[in-house]
Amino acid sequence: MYLSEGKKELIFEPEFLQGNICHASNVCLMGEGRIGAVWFAGKKEGQADVSIWKSIRRDGRWSKPVMAAHDVEEAHWNPVLYRRQDNKVLLLYKVGNEISRWYTKVRISEDGGESFGEARELVPGDRGGRGPVRCKMITLSDGSILAGMSTENGIWTAYADRSPDGGESWERSNPIGLSVAYEGENTAASSRIQVSEQSFYGRGVIQPTLWESAPGEVHMLLRSSEGQIYRADSADYGKSWGSAYPTGLPNNNSGIDVVRCEDGLLFLCMNPVGENWGKRTPIVLLASADNGETWQEEAVLENTPGEYSYPSIIADGRKIYVTYTFDRKSIAFWEFMRKEV
Repeated sequence: MYLSEGKKELIFEPEFLQGNICHASNVCLMGEGRIGAVWFAGKKEGQADVSIWKSIRRDGRWSKPVMAAHDVEEAHWNPVLYRRQDNKVLLLYKVGNEISRWYTKVRISEDGGESFGEARELVPGDRGGRGPVRCKMITLSDGSILAGMSTENGIWTAYADRSPDGGESWERSNPIGLSVAYEGENTAASSRIQVSEQSFYGRGVIQPTLWESAPGEVHMLLRSSEGQIYRADSADYGKSWGSAYPTGLPNNNSGIDVVRCEDGLLFLCMNPVGENWGKRTPIVLLASADNGETWQEEAVLENTPGEYSYPSIIADGRKIYVTYTFDRKSIAFWEFMRKEV
């Protein structure tokens, strides 16, 4: 075991939502000992009132959540925070009632995420979603930013989006997909998961989570419709990728996230359920000391009935931080400490 016992808290009490739902959190180090979290919330996923919310943890306490973005009367989705090397903080998120045609907005903070400037389209004119689709962006050893993106129009397909200039311009990689037939009918009519009905259409791989194991050697794990996590690898800083291949790790067609620590140890948060649109409990934390070839369980974060999903995980020295959807009623936050070697 690599971790000491962790500590869990909720970012806000369920009563704060006043009967609304929340989902798709993202956690980020904001500087000066602060931790930021963002998520979307509203009456129902995919509806026009859904907006982006944020909270900042300082001195062990989360601030009262505030709305960070609701640009137009369309659904807002999947926010991502990224702190640049110049300490400016980017907030990126999807906008659009149709997932197949959503687009990415970005706002920039000059004050460490306390406030954000005006929104602009990340890639003007794009429909389908450039930049990060859900998981955090990473800074590569050459200074470029890499985002895991995917599209859900027909066969679900993943890509890497690379920015050499701090997020001003973007270069999309080759597509990473599966040889599966498109299914144009609802494939989970009886599912109890509170997702947009659009999500049940189609097959493939989406929502890549990334790490760099050596200069230029980049890897992604992928959510899939095939009952297990897939992986793809790049040898040129994420510019081009090999084919996706199965890992054997179970996946319920729900979000995953991985982080690489400074010493190369990987931590992966996931639902260990190998069924397409399967239940989103339990949610666990795994570790790998061999660059993702083998994994061992480190902690069970939730194991009761409910929806515990869409994790976000980061590392800060010996500390590991995780957030995830807590039954659509709040956002859970865990803090773990690495054991001394």
